[in-house]
Amino acid sequence: MSEATYTQLLDLACGAFLLAAVVVLWRRELAAIVKVFALQGIALATIVMLLGVHKHRWDVAAVGMGIGLLRAGLLPCLMRRALAVLTADRRDGARATEARETQPFVNVAASLLTAALLTLLAYAVSRPLVALNPTSATRALPVGLAVVLIGFFVLVMRRRALAQLVGFLLLDNGITATAFLATSGLPLIVELGVSFDVLLAVLVLQILTTRMREAFGTTDIDDLRELHD
Repeated sequence: MSEATYTQLLDLACGAFLLAAVVVLWRRELAAIVKVFALQGIALATIVMLLGVHKHRWDVAAVGMGIGLLRAGLLPCLMRRALAVLTADRRDGARATEARETQPFVNVAASLLTAALLTLLAYAVSRPLVALNPTSATRALPVGLAVVLIGFFVLVMRRRALAQLVGFLLLDNGITATAFLATSGLPLIVELGVSFDVLLAVLVLQILTTRMREAFGTTDIDDLRELHD
């Protein structure tokens, strides 16, 4: 693979990776958000595999394939199952409410504007790091940092438990991308440990979300807070 082809493919994958995070902010249907998260998992796996192929590190390329299976396959499948449980055996109105992020703390227009500002902040903060070693991978480093910030924003500003779970996973995807772009590859044992931790967290949160729906009839965090009050 030539340097020009590698750079173009890496830029394309990083652009898709960042765009998926922005689309999560735009969409309110939880099913659509899960699909977009799966597409972001494919983009993340592509980034890692490109880094491995370019550096002739086949262990990194194998890690990229594992990331694709986990973050574009298994995790979205678990979230779809949780969403199916949340919307099962509900009246039409209640089912539609559970399947959408009806009232986020920040509306769509303000969310997209915030995403643009967070992306600019990521580029400004990471400029000194890129200047230390200006390669194709490090020049894409701001993308990973921007997804970290956007994921944290989704985690804080969404009301539905499942949408907050997607925010947590966006945050983790951004951290993973930043680590690989900064180091051109992590040791296999490190990535396996992180991936198993994320899988365990998703399984626990899926169980908690299901229990919340069974006990209180909703996964809206504000409604649960009112019950506590």
